[in-house]
Amino acid sequence: MFFGTSSITWGSNGNWGRAFVRIWDCGPAMTAIDAAPTFGVEGDLFALPRPIAAPRSIAPSPVTLIAPRVQPSLERRRLWERRYARRLRATDIIIVISATLATAAFDYLLDPSSHHLASVTRVAALACLVWTGVLWLGRTRDHSVTGWGAAEYKRVAHSSGFALGILAMLFVVFQWEGLRLHLIVTLPVGLLALLLGRWLWRKWLISQRKFGRYTSRAIVAGTRDDVEYVIRTLAGGRNGYVVVGAAIADGSISSIRVDAQDYPVIGSIDATAVHARTVGADTIIVAGKPDDDPDFIKRLSWQLEGTAKELILSSRLVDVAGPRISLRQLEGLPLINVTIPQYEGGAHAFKRALDIAFSSLALIPIALATPFIAAAIRLDSKGPVFFLQTRVGRDGREFKMVKFRTMTVDAEAKLVALQTQNEGSGLLFKMKHDPRITRVGAFLRKYSLDELPQFFNVLNGDMSVVGPRPPLPSEVTSYNGTVYRRLYIKPGITGLWQISGRSDLTWDESVRLDLRYVENWSLTSDLMIMWRTAKVMVAPQGAY
Repeated sequence: MFFGTSSITWGSNGNWGRAFVRIWDCGPAMTAIDAAPTFGVEGDLFALPRPIAAPRSIAPSPVTLIAPRVQPSLERRRLWERRYARRLRATDIIIVISATLATAAFDYLLDPSSHHLASVTRVAALACLVWTGVLWLGRTRDHSVTGWGAAEYKRVAHSSGFALGILAMLFVVFQWEGLRLHLIVTLPVGLLALLLGRWLWRKWLISQRKFGRYTSRAIVAGTRDDVEYVIRTLAGGRNGYVVVGAAIADGSISSIRVDAQDYPVIGSIDATAVHARTVGADTIIVAGKPDDDPDFIKRLSWQLEGTAKELILSSRLVDVAGPRISLRQLEGLPLINVTIPQYEGGAHAFKRALDIAFSSLALIPIALATPFIAAAIRLDSKGPVFFLQTRVGRDGREFKMVKFRTMTVDAEAKLVALQTQNEGSGLLFKMKHDPRITRVGAFLRKYSLDELPQFFNVLNGDMSVVGPRPPLPSEVTSYNGTVYRRLYIKPGITGLWQISGRSDLTWDESVRLDLRYVENWSLTSDLMIMWRTAKVMVAPQGAY
């Protein structure tokens, strides 16, 4: 791992001495710290291979320790992270320069007599420098946020907004010509281009990960149940982590089977750092620690120096609290702060405003398409165009949900005879080939077009664009325990259940997704769900 010579000084009865410590490569089976006695100084441990008597004539010398040698697995991880960050940086710079120069050229060509070319160029260069600089200061290309989740997009948006504020202040102070157009046009258009660029690079990154590239080799350590939970969550590799092994407290088993796939158990949790070097892992995910070892995490972080890039602490609490978790220090004591969910207030008022604006815009094309859909429904089968069904909304209030009719008019009467063929789970009735569904209805359901009239429910205040699945009264009467929490906010036209498999989900999975959304929703997550819903409508999955 590493080698070299260092010295440690100490004093005894006023006499100072010095001992030399030789640290060498101990091979993959053990480290220098594992192989040597230890010398403690206020809780810190230094490796001492053997006690050495120090000559009294040697003067005091400061401690000089050689840093651990970087392992090949860590170097590979750093290499592809830098390579991907360079691609993002080049794309960002090209977009910013293109947006600012295009605006400057348009401004100059619009009225060349009233502008000086040097002034227009100076303003465009200033906008480029400020914008690219703020994107760098905002750490928008940091690996901890790129490739997965909403944090990357939020940082890009926040940094662009901060750049807008800086340029606006400069405009007020100096009244530079041409800067107003950059504030009105360049930054909003450029922000959309930046977000689109990040999204395209993310799609490319996910496609590369299907072939094992740009991934992190991870070891999951903890109890068997916690390890299985983490592995099941990370399955697929879309998030960049490929589990190469597990280190569990019970080392008597050789493998763990999760979702029909076997993962090797490479040893006990106590030797996690040694296992990381053996299998070339650059990420350690700790799902649990030994009960009798309070310093396990601290010691593991020391042992992983030069070996791993990330030490991640996983807890099942995250599945409930998610973005409501924050870490703070209190007198050196690390505390995990969990914000209690709120179901009233400014964020919910803003959500309602977004619902009104979005549904108002959506109803315009829906109104244009309705006559054609209505004609197709009436030509295919007799009966009304719209289907009204009682659903349960926020706080248990019932309302009439409107949809385009996709079944025959006697569908409810035929339901009893079909109960024995139910392919759904829990309280839901689902059939992949339901004989009650009409030909036009099957098409409408496949592309979720039957749900378009629900925007009237959103505008009326009974539903939200994004939220839990609207339940039937018969479902609610069968609820027990925490399932009632689904009714704390308004049901949605779409939600996590819509973009995660729809009818292919089990009842427990549907409930879990709804409860996660109820407690952890945010405006950013709503926008991402809307975007992913549009993609699901184009390439439907689990719709029947």
